[in-house]
Amino acid sequence: MEKRDAQRPHIAPGIPDAEGRMRMLAAADDDLHGVELLRFAVDQAVAFLGGLGGMAHLTGPSPGGDLRLIVASGLPPALTRAWEKIDEEDAIAPARAIRRNALVWSPSSDVAISPHEHHASRSAQEFTSGASDAAVKTAITAVPLLGPHRPVGALSVLTTSPDEPSAEHQAFLHEITRWVYDHMHRPADVPPRQSPAWWQEQAVNWRLQQTLQTVGAWDWDIRTGEVVWNDTMLLIFGLDPDAFDGRIESWTSRIHPDDQPWVLAEIHNTIRDRRAYRAEYRVCRPGGEPAWVQARGLLLFDTNGRPAHMIGTLTDTTETHVVFDVLTENPKEHTRHIATQVGLRRGFHVRQLIRTLAEAITVQDVAAAVADQIRPLFGASGLTLGFVEGDHWRPVAFAGYPKEFIKRISEKTPVSNLAVMAVINDRVPTFLSTAEEYISRYPDTADLMAAGGKQAWAFLPLAASGRTVGISVIAFDEPRQFTGEERNLLTTLSGLVAQALERARLYDAQRTRAQALQRELLPRTLPRLPFVTTAARYVPASKDMEVGGDWYDVIPLSAARVAFVIGDVMGHGVSEAATMGRLRTAVRTLADLELPPDEIITHLNDLVCDLGEDFYATCQYIVYDPTDRRCVLASAGHPPPAIVYPDSTVHFLTTGVNPPLGAATPPFDTVEMELPEGTVLLLYTDGLVESATLNIDRGMANLADVLAQTFASGAGQSKAPETTRRGDVEFLEDLCERLTTTALPARPGMTDDAAVLVVRTRAMPDDDIAAWSLPEAAQAARQAREHVRAQLATWRLEDLVMSTELLASELVGNVIRHAKGPIGLRLLRSDTLICEVSDGSLTTPRIRRASETDEGGRGLQLVAALSDRWGTRYTPTGKCIWTEQSLPLAPRTASARVHG
Repeated sequence: MEKRDAQRPHIAPGIPDAEGRMRMLAAADDDLHGVELLRFAVDQAVAFLGGLGGMAHLTGPSPGGDLRLIVASGLPPALTRAWEKIDEEDAIAPARAIRRNALVWSPSSDVAISPHEHHASRSAQEFTSGASDAAVKTAITAVPLLGPHRPVGALSVLTTSPDEPSAEHQAFLHEITRWVYDHMHRPADVPPRQSPAWWQEQAVNWRLQQTLQTVGAWDWDIRTGEVVWNDTMLLIFGLDPDAFDGRIESWTSRIHPDDQPWVLAEIHNTIRDRRAYRAEYRVCRPGGEPAWVQARGLLLFDTNGRPAHMIGTLTDTTETHVVFDVLTENPKEHTRHIATQVGLRRGFHVRQLIRTLAEAITVQDVAAAVADQIRPLFGASGLTLGFVEGDHWRPVAFAGYPKEFIKRISEKTPVSNLAVMAVINDRVPTFLSTAEEYISRYPDTADLMAAGGKQAWAFLPLAASGRTVGISVIAFDEPRQFTGEERNLLTTLSGLVAQALERARLYDAQRTRAQALQRELLPRTLPRLPFVTTAARYVPASKDMEVGGDWYDVIPLSAARVAFVIGDVMGHGVSEAATMGRLRTAVRTLADLELPPDEIITHLNDLVCDLGEDFYATCQYIVYDPTDRRCVLASAGHPPPAIVYPDSTVHFLTTGVNPPLGAATPPFDTVEMELPEGTVLLLYTDGLVESATLNIDRGMANLADVLAQTFASGAGQSKAPETTRRGDVEFLEDLCERLTTTALPARPGMTDDAAVLVVRTRAMPDDDIAAWSLPEAAQAARQAREHVRAQLATWRLEDLVMSTELLASELVGNVIRHAKGPIGLRLLRSDTLICEVSDGSLTTPRIRRASETDEGGRGLQLVAALSDRWGTRYTPTGKCIWTEQSLPLAPRTASARVHG
């Protein structure tokens, strides 16, 4: 891999911007292949991010196997040795980027993680130490290298920045991986020809060996990665029996670096499509000489219908290729061979386009397929894809155009003002070979043509269901004469694109309506509360247009307590969404009755059972009391909440094994716990930690890792209440975003929606709590008024003295007259003034209308008139009647501030 370093392109330091670097990539074009292509891409990524160095890994042919280090640039061997082989299931950035098919950024603590943990940690320490005494803080950014259906590798950049890459950096990394995809997934050209002298020198010995047996045979166990060769396979590869360890990775590692990317992609496609395998490529023998081989294989399936083995043959075709090289000294033969290679490459892209369009779901999927396959198919540089809506043109995708052009064309422009008018009306493709031809035909839009910077165009109408649904414009940087074959092929492909685009547009419209319904069923905003800070996210399933049943809520209760609830109705669809809406409404109603968590879960279970046998749901209900920092939790079939303590340790609360709603039998278990000041609670649905390819135990372990890394950095440390409200909100919002982009299962494997609710808890200061015991005698009302008057004077709430005295006196009098002791009085200062009177009776007071002749019955009417809210809740020893009053707007002292 290091022999051609002197030949690879030099990175020009004078082009620092992303657009300039993309021009460099376009200029490199077909001059790069295989390893040199990846090395050039890594160098560009490192230079643009200002990194220390970079790497490129490729996946092996076995699903879920190892990642192999193909390219390392700017990094010392002490560091790269630990990264030469990575398990695809590891938690480090390149593996996570491939699994999630998304960009992954990890701080310095992750850089030292590898399959060989001790060795990697030592290597990373050696690397970060360098020659100075102070260690360099590093981070790694990994982005997946695209494949036809799944990532085929990862490109990683090591940096010293403590911050995540900017949006511009991330966009450049994604763009460079698309560039790599365009070049990697094309049939390999014939390599530089070998001299006839080499052939003659090798021919005699090789023919003698081939007389023993001419065809190699192999058997690959796809599940274990073990492969069995016959003796001829060893002869073809030039290996001794002891030099081959029987692993598929050892086979693929001997494929020529320039051919390795597309050969591995073809193996993946063969297994996915369940078809015969055929490929011709170069291999590297121990002596350094290359050889051509042709492999053929068939899949064998297990009893469950899954691919289990691939068996096949391998033939040495080196002699044929050397002879062909000699023959191509004839210019006509050489031209014919080039045409054959172009045809092979074009056929490859057409097959990929058809397959990708068949799997495309959204409009953006269709646009990506057209950009990734049609542009390289014809060597085009620009693409515009858009809909026709009435008399206006609405572009939906661009590729290869400057920002100024995109801005102008994205404005709501009447179709009559554009060059696409005739194409739309006539439904006939238009091919313009030069800029002069464009100007002569459409002089009114010559300025728009100049802004695009193109020299040739193919205007293709997209007709489906008997009407023109849109138009695609394929553009070229140089003048181009379109052959008849190219015109026919572009016209045919435009029909396929039109069908896919119309299907995708209908899907997007239905999905938009479904998501709007989902948003209406979830809280639009979370309440702002004095002793908790909250943030939430809902992420729909990636490939499901139907609404889901995941939901969450934050419900203020009496006495500054708060209820947190999260649930998941099993299934997807309007019926499940309606059930979710019923459950959320029922929870709010039951919470307003101040029922304990286990009773609320019991009532919800009855509700789900009444809906029928096909309805099931999970639910978790937590009540937090800031006066004593205690939480009470009840759950039905829901994953346990994660607790992050102030020292950044992560713990999953054991909630008991209660079946889901609709299948459970009361009573439900409850769990009580005391939370330290500043604890963070994480409530989530199973979609965050479980998918078809990720079991829940591994998912919860990943979630714990993300939480531990986030809080270990110190970003989530609790601070004084008066300084943390805004900071807490921003931190929890960022945490939700990180969880739904990092801990969430990879999108291709994500079949369930996910909801996340994050809560930071704080305690009510002791200075804001006052409580007294009162005698069961007539003087209790007088003592209550005295306590109220004294405490409100201390809190400088003199404006509320009269009303609060009346409330306390009335409630205490009712206890003496209608209930029984012990009697308690408590005042709480939160964002409201709370007055509570408790007793030992379970009788609930009811407000009623008193007639003119009644001597009683007006006390609760007085309570309702003097307070903003009032109610009753049961306690372990009886009941409590509470009232709330708004605080006056006068300035307050530091000791009387509203906390949080």
